[in-house]
Amino acid sequence: MILGRAAAVASTQGLAGISLRGLATDLKLSTSGVFALFGSQEELQLATVQNAVTIYVDHVLKPARALPAGLGRLWRLCESWIAYSRGRVFPGGCFFYSTIAEFDALEGRVHDALVSAQTGWVTFVEQTVEEARALGELAEDTDVSQLAFEIIAFLELANAESVLHDNTIGYTKAARAILGRLRACATDESLLPPPP
Repeated sequence: MILGRAAAVASTQGLAGISLRGLATDLKLSTSGVFALFGSQEELQLATVQNAVTIYVDHVLKPARALPAGLGRLWRLCESWIAYSRGRVFPGGCFFYSTIAEFDALEGRVHDALVSAQTGWVTFVEQTVEEARALGELAEDTDVSQLAFEIIAFLELANAESVLHDNTIGYTKAARAILGRLRACATDESLLPPPP
């Protein structure tokens, strides 16, 4: 309950926007009780990041892992990410998109936790692309790292536009762009859905 509220606040106001006192007030809890759980602002921020990772895995990675390796899994990963952002699992869109921008030039444990989360995401996308390539569903000469980078870029821009402009147009554009890139690399386009 506390960490869920902290992540929701952080997605719109940043990790600096969460406080022990603010959470206690929002949730009608004693400040001393919330303080006893975390002990410091930094510990609260770290716990919030870890909670957001768990939520992210549940909404984005687990649905993809439910499918066998290949293009189907890769596309499910993209669909799950779009559903996660569009469905406002966090009210400010992607928790990591908003909080990484806040801490990217800073040093410290919270920065390191966000780097770890982002690196884990990029690695998972790259592994998912590599699995599809190794199965022969993507061309052998597919640049795995580049394709993963482009997929993530399309997803993040869709999130940014949606949050900034309060619309969902970017998600359709991102899905169309990702499918276009996957089709260009696919050895069998029938493994992919038609464009939205």
